[in-house]
Order: sequence, then C-alpha cells, then structure tokens
Amino acid sequence: MPANPRPRVLLLIPHLGGGGAERVTALLARGLLPEKYEVHLGLITQAQTGSEALPSSVHLHALGAPRVRAGAFRLLRLVRRLKPELILSGMAHLNFLVLLLRPFFPRGTRVLVRQNATVSSTLAGAPWHARLFYRLLYRRADRVICQTQSMADDLARELRLAENRLTVLPNPVNVKEIRVSIDLNPAPQTGSSLLLLAVGRLSQEKGFDLLLRAMVSVREEYPETSLLIAGAGQEEAELKALCHALGLDAIVHFAGFIDRPWTLFPAATLFVLPSRHEGLPNALLEAAAAGLPIVALPASGGVANLLRDQPGVWLAPEISAEALAASLLAALGALRPGERFAHPFVEIFRMDRALQAYESLIDRTLERDRKS
Repeated sequence: MPANPRPRVLLLIPHLGGGGAERVTALLARGLLPEKYEVHLGLITQAQTGSEALPSSVHLHALGAPRVRAGAFRLLRLVRRLKPELILSGMAHLNFLVLLLRPFFPRGTRVLVRQNATVSSTLAGAPWHARLFYRLLYRRADRVICQTQSMADDLARELRLAENRLTVLPNPVNVKEIRVSIDLNPAPQTGSSLLLLAVGRLSQEKGFDLLLRAMVSVREEYPETSLLIAGAGQEEAELKALCHALGLDAIVHFAGFIDRPWTLFPAATLFVLPSRHEGLPNALLEAAAAGLPIVALPASGGVANLLRDQPGVWLAPEISAEALAASLLAALGALRPGERFAHPFVEIFRMDRALQAYESLIDRTLERDRKS
C-alpha cells in the first residue's frame, strides 16, 4: 500500500459537546493543518454527526457505542480500516481502552494519550485496579501528554513512568474567538447586583458543594449576590438538595450544560473555580481569556503555580468552603463594578501556540517511527 503523503491522524473522544477534554480535542481537530495531516475525529459514544462546527477537511466517525468500554470492537474496526499513522486519545477511560487494544492495531501505529487530571488525586479512594490499569497501560503509550509540569511530576512519581515518556503541552484556547464573541468593554456591568459564575461538570471533584456552603457567608455580607452554575453531571440532584437545605434557592441558578460558556461572561462579576482537584481546566483559561476576575481553590500544583500572585486573582490558601468564602469576600470587597484584567498568563494557551506545540510532538513521534 503506497505511503500516505499526509500522515493520517485519528483523534478520539467519547462525543462532541462535552467538557474541557472534549473541547480541547475538538479544537485540535479544527486547528491541525489539513495541508499537513489527514485529520479524522472518532466519536465513541455519539451515534450521528450533523451540524458540528468543524471544517469539511475533518473526517468524522460516529461509532454510536452505548458507553466507552462497550465501543472496543467498533473502535478496533475503525482503526484497522483507517490504518492511521498516529492516534491521540483525549480522556483517561478512553485512554485505557485505546492502550488495551494497541496490540491489535496495525503495526507501526503510534499512540499519544492526553491525561486530563492529576493522577494522585484521581487515584485517591479509587479501587485498586485503577492504579494497576494506569501503571500497566500507560507504559504502552508513545507519549503521555500532561497539561502542566506539576501534573507530569505527579504522574511520573505515582506510576513510576519514565520522564522521557511524558510531554507537557498547553491546552489550546481560542482566545481570539472568545474575546470577539463577547465584545469585551471596560465596564460590561451596571447596577449593584453581583453575579458569580462557575462552570464545570457536576461531580464531587469539582467542589460545587464547597461553593454552595461558601455562598452562605457571601450572602450575609453581600445580599445582592447571585450564583450561576453552568454544567451537568451525576451530582445535580444532590447539589440542588444541598442548595435548598442551605436556603439558597433564591440566589443560585443551575443552568445545565452550556456549549459556549463565554456567552455568560459579560454579565459575570467574577469566575469561581471551587474544584477539589483539577489538571488545568479549560473553563478557567476561557474565563481568563475574557478578563474575568478569578477566585480559585488550589486544586492542583499546576493551577496554583499558574494563578499565584497574578493581578485580578484571589487564590485561597487551602481547599475548604471557609477558605473559598474568605477569598470570595476579599475579591468582592476589592473589585470595582465591571472590572476586568489582562491576565497575560493565558497567552501561552492561544490556539496558534498550542497547536504548534501539538504539531511538533506529532511530527517528532512520526519521525522516530520513520527512523526506527
């Protein structure tokens, strides 16, 4: 079979329209140069393709499996039919499936996996076999992509993985699109009302229960404050019940999943990251791209290192509802109405810079294959 003049790259995610991990992979699919790569995007649990905002050069494959682990045979058939030179998987449970199947892929298929959470935090309290899967399967990857050096150090320590198998790459964030779409101005707010915004999956690690408890103290000091939570997840019922028990129904709104969360940014006073543990969430970077003031818990070494001592950022000293409340109160006491910040730290995550870093890794991985 003649060599493909453009390397065939298969990107894999469960589906489009999910959280930050899915958004990162979709941005890669949109941004990888079509003159340079033949880009395919595999959607394991999505049954149909339709109006997704992807260029026509991206080949979509909707496998329609009921869940990721049930998609093994469909994924294997896709890989054996396409014979991609390189596969990039974007989420941990999908990474496990890809690496488990790797011995059955066509010879020479390179595999990159992207780790989207701090491994030590993920494994805390997890069943014993989770650590085993990480340790055994991640060794099968050509490279494991981490979002921060702190994540890479943690992964190397926890999984005893050689550091030369790890690569730190910035998340791509469409900074230009966000800034244009919200039409930022120096004072987007008027009046005395204060709106706090939090975005993320409604799950335990995201810490929305901590934020709700912190809101009790915030409401006492600033009764005109409200909270908007954008996201969906398995803890929605529990969080709504907690909200009711705390007497916050009148000031907290659950908006559900929002595909373009930056449409909410102009009305927000500040952005809150209440996570117990995170890698480096895209919602945080998108809020920074829009200039929102940020209040955050130190959800990981990467988050803390990125935000520490930055203007317009209030980083809590510990992960607790009390520390979050104190930081929120400090921010609300210091901010002027509609105040925004430049947040220069977000520039390294711009699409052009992040895509260049990903393309460089893809090229180096394929070059090693040609030399071997």
